[in-house]
Amino acid sequence: MAHISDLIGTDIDAYLLQHQHKSLLRFITCGSVDDGKSTLIGRLLYDSKMIFEDQMAALEADSKRVGTQGGEIDFALLVDGLAAEREQGITIDVAYRFFSTDRRKFIVADTPGHEQYTRNMVTGASTADLAVILVDARKGILTQTRRHSFLVSLIGIRKVVLAVNKMDLVGFDQAIFDQIVSDYRAFAAQIGLDDVTAIPISGLRGDNIASRSEATPWFDGPVLIDHLETVPLDEARRQQGDLRLPVQWVNRPNLDFRGFTGQIASGVVRPGDVVRVLPSGKQSKVARIVTYDGDLDLAVAGQSVTLTLEDEIDCSRGDIIASGNPPEVADQFETTLIWMAEEPMLPGRSYWLKIGAKLVAATVTEPKYKINVNTLERLAAKSLTLNEIGVCNISLDQQIAFDPYKDNADTGGFILIDRMTNATIGAGLINFALRRSQNIHWQALDVNKTSRADLKGQRSAILWFTGLSGSGKSTIANLVEKQLFALGRHTTVLDGDNVRHGLNRDLGFTDADRVENIRRVAEVSKLMVEAGLITLVSFISPFRSERQMARDLVETSEFIEIFVDTPLAVAEERDVKGLYKKARSGALKNFTGIDSPYEAPITPEIHIVTTKMSPEQAADLIVERLRDRGLIKGGWHGPEI
Repeated sequence: MAHISDLIGTDIDAYLLQHQHKSLLRFITCGSVDDGKSTLIGRLLYDSKMIFEDQMAALEADSKRVGTQGGEIDFALLVDGLAAEREQGITIDVAYRFFSTDRRKFIVADTPGHEQYTRNMVTGASTADLAVILVDARKGILTQTRRHSFLVSLIGIRKVVLAVNKMDLVGFDQAIFDQIVSDYRAFAAQIGLDDVTAIPISGLRGDNIASRSEATPWFDGPVLIDHLETVPLDEARRQQGDLRLPVQWVNRPNLDFRGFTGQIASGVVRPGDVVRVLPSGKQSKVARIVTYDGDLDLAVAGQSVTLTLEDEIDCSRGDIIASGNPPEVADQFETTLIWMAEEPMLPGRSYWLKIGAKLVAATVTEPKYKINVNTLERLAAKSLTLNEIGVCNISLDQQIAFDPYKDNADTGGFILIDRMTNATIGAGLINFALRRSQNIHWQALDVNKTSRADLKGQRSAILWFTGLSGSGKSTIANLVEKQLFALGRHTTVLDGDNVRHGLNRDLGFTDADRVENIRRVAEVSKLMVEAGLITLVSFISPFRSERQMARDLVETSEFIEIFVDTPLAVAEERDVKGLYKKARSGALKNFTGIDSPYEAPITPEIHIVTTKMSPEQAADLIVERLRDRGLIKGGWHGPEI
């Protein structure tokens, strides 16, 4: 819906042309609970004539029924759309609203004030150019005011409006306003916010929103809408930077056309410009800038275009086309991570990392520290929980092109995704590449795993046995190895208990330690595969994510998951090590199946139900399945495995 202009009735074509060429400002409102964020947005919509008559009638009815203004119009109801929000009188989710004036278009995100909804606030701030931080004139600067200001600074928003709201409730006292502004500027200076415009307002009454209030003759600054209409945008700065075009799509409609499509994140591009494709580093020149409306002689930041290059070079989805100073390329970084999931971040667990259109596997290390955003204090941490912010190192399974987030948010910001649920669980900012990533390179070797396996007359693989403690994993794995050994196969066994005597003796049984336990064993298993061995891994490995991580380290045909399926009651009845008894008595904490979960495989390659067969029968079945898969064809050192 657009601003109702006089041109609509006199010259609709002129109006549409004017509206089309208006600039767009994205901003957020944030602050503590009940500072009046939703009311302010409702007032902006009302004062810019963005409410239809039927909406106004519904607003008046809702104000009498569930409003908080004693039957008067409650502008917050225009924004608080969730039933839970109306019932509680608070904002829970991020609400986006569009409005416009004669000079500019706006998208405003009303973000929650409660600390528990910090992740929602970060989501709303991620695309904003400006933040309106509200402060209740009666309460002054609160903890959540500082929290949201820190998050605004962290996300990279540099333009801030300090809206001191509810001035009508303190008699429009200039001294109160000046004290709040002084307190806020002192805090803002600590977190790098130096572009702060302070405005005394009353969102409910409309003072200094669309027009200057007679109640504040002492205030000579801009009213809110005037400031929003005239504040400079960052487009000029983005266009002055080096070219960055993250490739979203390789456009190949026919044999004669191959272009690379994406939205220009920064800089400008012209036909004939020399560009570099990262991370490969290949160079070429821009041949054409193609759009739906025809070729362009110039494209700038913010435009979505297709570039064709003069040379046939490799460029794929997720690569970056750049000019000038190229992006860095690395696979290990220091990052600032905002955790957004109910489940805590587990160091060592493999997640998906998405940066632009690039999707890679990522492992997060233990946080260097987490940040108390209320005091800016750095605290020691083993993990991150919901809404916490920490500085962590991240390792990827391949190199990517990037810029530090402070230089370019589009090529330096990323999200983390749970590999099992595909839920977004974190948002991060790349600070810099770790020096170690620049010093470590793959060493080319002439003898590879295929050669090593051929020498042994076999094909290397991982047989991953998983199941509850007492299910019989180790017993069955031992019997399988004996049969393979008798067939002349070169094998090794990695057993959970045995490995904890050496490689993993420093690990306990918390979820984080279990993740690290499997990560290390998976890496060792990969080395065994490289050596050409058939590796039998017998670990409870309770989490699907870590079993998937182990699977992803090797080729698809090299990983065989064997689920040794034993009901908990049966495993507990066996209790050959006495562990279940200890767990039931409380002497043994975090025991799988009792007070720590076991996530059973969904589609294992081999499913052994131990209540229906003996360990010997299970071993015979596994060996037979390996024959069916072509793993153990032939006899002693047979040429075909």
